[in-house]
Amino acid sequence: MYYLIILQIITSVILIVLVLLQQRGSAMGSIMGGSGGGESYLSRRGIEKKLFYATVFVAIAFLGLSILNLFY
Repeated sequence: MYYLIILQIITSVILIVLVLLQQRGSAMGSIMGGSGGGESYLSRRGIEKKLFYATVFVAIAFLGLSILNLFY
């Protein structure tokens, strides 16, 4: 019972760190008047792509743990 709660806390901390590590795109800056360089599409490459996929995976794991915690 308690292992699910501890696992959910650890997953949430990892998810927070992954979200904070992601770079902000320039598309929103150009909408608000910033100089976005004329690019409206940002392609993820290298570590950004791996960080994005890790964030999606941890978010799905957190959602699964939350649902599982409802039943136990």
